[in-house]
Amino acid sequence: MHDVLSLILGGGRGTRLYPLTKLRSKPAVPVAGKYRLIDIPISNCINSGLNRIFVLTQFLSVSLHRHIANTYKFDPFSQAFVEVLAAQQTNEAADWYQGTADAVRQQMRYVVEDPCKEVLILSGDQLYRMDFRQLLATHRETKADATLAVLPVPRNQVEAFGIVRVDETGKVVGFVEKPKTEEQLAPVRMSDEWLAKHGVHGRGRPYLASMGIYVFNRDALLELLTAKPLAIDFGKEVFPRSIGSHHVQAHVFDGYWEDLGTVKAYHETNLALASNNPPFDFHSPEGVIYTRMRFLPASRMSAASMKESLISDGCIVQEGTTLERCVVGVRSRIGRNVVLRDTVLIGADRFETDLERLSNRQRGVPDLGIGDDCTIENAIVDKDCRIGRNVRITNHRGVIDAETDQWVIREGIITVPRGTVIADGTVI
Repeated sequence: MHDVLSLILGGGRGTRLYPLTKLRSKPAVPVAGKYRLIDIPISNCINSGLNRIFVLTQFLSVSLHRHIANTYKFDPFSQAFVEVLAAQQTNEAADWYQGTADAVRQQMRYVVEDPCKEVLILSGDQLYRMDFRQLLATHRETKADATLAVLPVPRNQVEAFGIVRVDETGKVVGFVEKPKTEEQLAPVRMSDEWLAKHGVHGRGRPYLASMGIYVFNRDALLELLTAKPLAIDFGKEVFPRSIGSHHVQAHVFDGYWEDLGTVKAYHETNLALASNNPPFDFHSPEGVIYTRMRFLPASRMSAASMKESLISDGCIVQEGTTLERCVVGVRSRIGRNVVLRDTVLIGADRFETDLERLSNRQRGVPDLGIGDDCTIENAIVDKDCRIGRNVRITNHRGVIDAETDQWVIREGIITVPRGTVIADGTVI
């Protein structure tokens, strides 16, 4: 594993996750109460024995950099590191990253200077647990120039992915980006026999979708990224071009995998993690997901009821409150007789002192957290929000998309942006 350098792509502006990405980069978005999205690929790397990791980002990277610097500290006598590479003006380029391939090309100097033989390229907004040693074993055993991880998907999901066609040995011989017609799909449909042979359990998922997880031989990566015309994106340009000129292999992954790139996917995935049988289990002793150690006290609940919910460290939930299918982030403070349903509460960066709360109340400013007698349903409340008393956030009119200074609705889900103050008695 010491021959592998890992690059995690932080993505662009994250417009589909707005307003969660209003003040932070996409990999820095919190998930499952106490983690951040970037913790998933970094933890998968560490658990796979890969400990030389660059994170490529360009938008609002301060909180991401702070999180990484405070979390991932290695033995000073080792060569391990996790570092952020932000887009910057150089003598060769003065533009933002135009796509995934362009991002790697702009930071190619760090790949060239590293003694690696292979480069692992990952996305920063996915939830999954993978042993990359198996992916690398496939890459090396087949003597491939590039290997991409693929996920079996059913017909109703193919339009969201790039779909690959492989031969009997698993070599990629065709690629269709987000197919929509049966004519496009017919050549890339895999037989049940081939899928069973490669460890795919269950039927009804005959298409192999690219997961955005790639391994390249370093020389092959350099060659593909410098070939004219210059490629902007791996999925749309690099792989379709390389199929005819290089050996591109597919590695089948049949575990849980979810792209958290939209508000709806983010909301649904977080709530699923709080269920009795979560599709992704953070409690698993295998493949631990690491995050920042905050040294917070245990959470305290007083005569409150909770059903299928996650409560993070340092929270206070007062009497009479009901939580149903909720994720409650660190340092959250929830008042009396509050009802939270299908809600992701991201939490707070700090605790307020009694003196601060008294001073704020005298000025009519609510405390950090959720005030007494509130009802919040089907919502995301971002960090450091101040929700007053008797507030109702339920989208009772069934609005699908809307936006104001205090809230954003996407696909019917209400998101309260970070640091928002909502006055007593407000109805949304």
